[in-house]
Amino acid sequence: MKNREAIVAAGENPTAKPPRSAGQNVVFGMVLMTIGMLILPIMDALAKALSTWYDVTPGQITFSRFLVQSILLGVIVGSFMGWRKLIPTQLAGNLARGALIGLASLIFFTSVRYMPLADAIAVFFIEPLILVVLSGLVLKEEVGWRRRIAVVIGFLGAMLVVQPSYAVFGPVSLLPVLTAFLFATYLLLTRRLTSDDEPLTMQFMSGIGGTLTLAVVMVIGTVFGIADFAAPDVPEFGIRWVLLFSIGALAAFGHLLVTIAFRYAAASLLAPFQYVEIISATLFGYLMFGDFPNALKWLGISIIIGSGLYVFLRERKLARS
Repeated sequence: MKNREAIVAAGENPTAKPPRSAGQNVVFGMVLMTIGMLILPIMDALAKALSTWYDVTPGQITFSRFLVQSILLGVIVGSFMGWRKLIPTQLAGNLARGALIGLASLIFFTSVRYMPLADAIAVFFIEPLILVVLSGLVLKEEVGWRRRIAVVIGFLGAMLVVQPSYAVFGPVSLLPVLTAFLFATYLLLTRRLTSDDEPLTMQFMSGIGGTLTLAVVMVIGTVFGIADFAAPDVPEFGIRWVLLFSIGALAAFGHLLVTIAFRYAAASLLAPFQYVEIISATLFGYLMFGDFPNALKWLGISIIIGSGLYVFLRERKLARS
């Protein structure tokens, strides 16, 4: 039997009841992660549409995204779980999660305003590599060589999809890299806190943390005249309001699935499944912005899918044995 220190190091709750089947729980976590990764690029595509078609700034989009998330989840948690559940056990940690994902979203929405959606996500895909390294160093999770190889292969597949280049996009291409580091830290903190609070409570407080962080950023943007981060004007009622609400709702649902997934599986195990995002991003990039993958990009997508499926099938085999 694992000792208490080993359980805590693995990110598990030492006081929780043993699950009926640990193997089934891990597979369930991977399924939730996959669904979440297919949903979130829809949010990114809508953000790009708002910023390029309707000239809504990334600061306004991001602020609205977290405000809507806070309102939706606040009503759900208060109505069905009790208003006391709105305050998590780890208040500071969950507010920090919100600040991290708030800054990551703002930076990424800024990048997709100027870069093709699939290109920005491909550059962002350095994040699973960062997550695997951090999960081993900080959470002391066991990261086997097979997982490392799966992550690296998936990353190479992502590079084939878009072949990002600093020469083409200039300094803007570095924004998804910064997003990747912030998001990896956010997921790491999520893994650390999932045993202490309910996922809905965590996501509500994450929305509050993100909303507060974006409010501060917009004040700074207004003072220093940074157009993308400046305080928003009230958008014209109509499609802009619909899209802003949709982004918040998709973000709340998608990140809730990711948060639940981290209750069942290790951060380093879930890392390769983030590459599934490129599939949804490529699809919506084509449908909404006319970017269609060439043969080399389809090869990269196949490699990404293969990387995630390998980890999934191997985990099922280990669970049965």
